[in-house]
Amino acid sequence: MNGATRTSTACAAIVAGLLASARPSVAADEPPLPPGLEKAKPAEPSEPALPAGLPGSDEPDLPAGLPGGGDEPTLPEGLGDEADGASDSEPLDVQSGLTFDFDGFVEGRFGLRTQQDAHEKDVSIGEARLHLRTDILADAWSARVAADVLYDPVVDRHRPDFETGAGALDLREAWVTFSISDNADIKAGRQILTWGTGDLIFINDLFPKDWNSFFIGRDEDYLKAPNDAVRLNVYTDLVNLDVAYVPGFDADRFIDGRRVSYYNATLGRRAGRDAVVQADRPGRWFRDDEFHYRLHKTVGAVELAAYGYHGFWKSPGGQTPTGRAAFPALNVYGASVRTPLAGGIANAEFGFYDSADDRGGADPFVNNSELRFLAGYEHEIAPDVTLAGQYYVEHMLHHDAYLASLPAGVPARDV
Repeated sequence: MNGATRTSTACAAIVAGLLASARPSVAADEPPLPPGLEKAKPAEPSEPALPAGLPGSDEPDLPAGLPGGGDEPTLPEGLGDEADGASDSEPLDVQSGLTFDFDGFVEGRFGLRTQQDAHEKDVSIGEARLHLRTDILADAWSARVAADVLYDPVVDRHRPDFETGAGALDLREAWVTFSISDNADIKAGRQILTWGTGDLIFINDLFPKDWNSFFIGRDEDYLKAPNDAVRLNVYTDLVNLDVAYVPGFDADRFIDGRRVSYYNATLGRRAGRDAVVQADRPGRWFRDDEFHYRLHKTVGAVELAAYGYHGFWKSPGGQTPTGRAAFPALNVYGASVRTPLAGGIANAEFGFYDSADDRGGADPFVNNSELRFLAGYEHEIAPDVTLAGQYYVEHMLHHDAYLASLPAGVPARDV
């Protein structure tokens, strides 16, 4: 064979070798794969080998960090096999469905009397207040805790008193509410309660009020003081029923002379810090208790309600023989109506105050029974501008007996 023939034969051999290395490996005498490619048995003879880094198998291995070993990849760290029982392993906020909502504000208020009051300080309020509130929402219940931390140099006492609202801490709310059936709810704990149709006039709303807050210029929300109560709401097609039970009497945070002056009938003059009211409060739980009732229904656009109360006068309604303020027994029965009228809203409310300790009016140291009535109307006279007015009447019963029993020198109340 000459040189040309040998050269052609060598070139053909090189080309054949390159083609052989480019085709899939199908024979036992094929040359080895390049480094990094391990020999693997393909699923079918015609399939190419897997790329470098993926060892051969019926299925490719998972990437680094996700070990194999099953039909499905293992879960990331922190979620093991026990995650199959989701109800046992979910985080608290998922498992129990709890949602927390935090809110609050900081405010300062300052008030200065424009006229001289010999019985009070010139500054009526100099208050710094921090309000904090937490709402907890769950699938079957909800709860709230709200409190105020405050300081006011006008007052002399800073030790907390949750009944009078005095001191550096006032617990406003601490309640839980839940349903006991499809048409009944319960709310238990320290809460703000209200009902009735009056605007800043309360006839059948016998829940406690903070009259000091109102007259020294706090926000209107603070006029309504908290109750320690259990409230039941029942909803039916015929009528709705609300019942509030207060196991221990909650009096008004009444005017006692510490911050706002008042008329002292015994002294026959205006008094204040020089004659602070000392009161005997009913304080026996489950004996000095209160019941509030309301039946209400909406007929078309008309709201109707009937009310009942059994407890005590909310602000002092009498006096002990020693001169201390007293809270005589009281029952109240009333009704209200609210309805659209002439493009506005009209309301009327009535209440009979049954002074259970002096029904005949012969005891000068106990308030007589009374009739109370109000009528109101409001109308929007411009966008976001409402004009409203109310007419209010108190009528003392057995006024003649009251006058006959009044001690000499004590000024008489009006009828």
